[in-house]
Amino acid sequence: MITMEDIVREGDPILNKAAEEVPLPPSDEDLNTLREMLMYLQNSQDEEISKKYNLRPGVGLAAPQIGLAKRMIAVHFTDFDDNKYSYGLFNPKIISHSVEKAYLSTGEGCLSVDREVPGYVPRYARITVKAIDIEGNPLKIRLKGYAAIVFQHEIDHLNGVMFYDHINKENPFAEPENAKAIE
Repeated sequence: MITMEDIVREGDPILNKAAEEVPLPPSDEDLNTLREMLMYLQNSQDEEISKKYNLRPGVGLAAPQIGLAKRMIAVHFTDFDDNKYSYGLFNPKIISHSVEKAYLSTGEGCLSVDREVPGYVPRYARITVKAIDIEGNPLKIRLKGYAAIVFQHEIDHLNGVMFYDHINKENPFAEPENAKAIE
């Protein structure tokens, strides 16, 4: 079971380097790791389990955050329109995106960052992601709003990019150009 002790924190060089593609079909080890990543998110959102094991609630987790330079992400959340997303993905890739941007009005957080980092994180308002799911099926998912932001945050981890790398250094709360706030 993955716990907070397994989560790599900012400053670790693995968080700043691009991860490698996962050879497909995935090995049993990679499949088990991805299942464990998804399980962490589910457990972290369960009040009893998260309290018992001292888990910080999360909606996404990328393999580099547990010390593996592999292109794997897990997401588990419900968006603001009550749509549920629960995926373990191999080699996710953004294949198209909107010109329009979006950002969370409350800013973003990260399991690998143990501090508040104030500021708006500009993201694409809509994206299309291609990946292989945990059952080995090719997927193409169109995402918008909060869901698009979560996926971009996790895919950034695969490219060695942290959420705060996107924040305007001079004015963290400058409204990003051509962007709508997601409340």
